[in-house]
Order: sequence, then structure tokens, then C-alpha cells
Amino acid sequence: MEMSEKKPVRLIAAVCNDMGIGKDGKLPWSLPSEFQYFLNTVTSVSRPGKMNLMVWGKLCWYSHPESMFPLPNILHVVLSKTLSTVPDHAHFLRQDFDSAVRVAAEPPLSDLIETIWIVGGTQVYQDALKHPWCDLLYLTDVMADFDCDVFFPEFNRTLFKKQERFPGVPNEIQEENGIKYKYQVFKREAVDTV
Repeated sequence: MEMSEKKPVRLIAAVCNDMGIGKDGKLPWSLPSEFQYFLNTVTSVSRPGKMNLMVWGKLCWYSHPESMFPLPNILHVVLSKTLSTVPDHAHFLRQDFDSAVRVAAEPPLSDLIETIWIVGGTQVYQDALKHPWCDLLYLTDVMADFDCDVFFPEFNRTLFKKQERFPGVPNEIQEENGIKYKYQVFKREAVDTV
């Protein structure tokens, strides 16, 4: 693909102390303001008429309430090797991560899509972290222990550096329903090719 078709791939998740992200197909915590931050982040575009692409693993897709859809400025890709039809509210069905990313780089969507947002699950996050277009990780640090059965994958914290301040991202510790959390952004460092 030509560089002009390159779209930023960004991961977004909330993780508890042991990097847990879910339990029994649900979020293990209730943080409505943090969830609103997630929605505001993924639906933000530079100008009217532009869209973002959201990539979901099949289990992650079916774990979210239908009341969440439709989302403004979002086209959805669901990854599955077993589904044969596009799920309700989704726009595309692909079998692997690379073909999902290519959706955003092919005409006519290449002029429409600004950012590719990866929203889980674990395998989809792992695939995205290896992708050369992956530049930012938005990880909310939920500062508590929760029983989880799904986890955010380990990532190279030398390659992805935590930013002390990031535009549009609150820097202070938040608290909601007695749970403290902090928004974090990790940025991929330029790799020295010398």
C-alpha cells in the first residue's frame, strides 16, 4: 500500500491492576464517565463527513449492549473466521486483522476514514500492536483489583513510551463509584534505522 493510504492504528482499553479488561463478556467495573471518554475519543473526527473505523473481535462485538449502536462517525469491522454474514449494526466482516486494516486504505473509504480504533479482544490487540501503523495506545489505568478472565496483552514499554501529558487527555487521577483511575497514552517511539 502506498504511504498516502496509511491510516493511524490506535488501541483503546481500560485495564485494572493485573491488566484485566473483562469478565464473563462484560466490563468488571462501572465507570460511566470513563466509558463516555472512550466514546468521545473514538468518535472524534477532524471535520464533518469524516469517519473512523472501529475493529472488534467477534466476542468483544457481541459483549457490548446493542443500545450502544449506532455510534456517530464510526464504521465497524468485526473479525471472525466463523461468521458468514455481517452482524447487525456492523458494516464489514473480515477474517484477519490485516484485511480489516486494508478496508480503511482502499477507495472509496481511503478518503473518508481518519483513524482505525482497535477495541479488543486480546488477540486483536496483539495483532494491532505488531502492525507498523500502530502509533498510540490509550490505556485507562483502573487503579484497583478486579476478577477478570480477559487481559490486555503485554507490550514493549521501550517501544511504546508513556506520555506525561497528551493533548485532550486529562492528566489528573479521576474517581467514580469509589474507584480511582487515570487516563494514559503510550506513543510509539521512532525506531532508529541506522
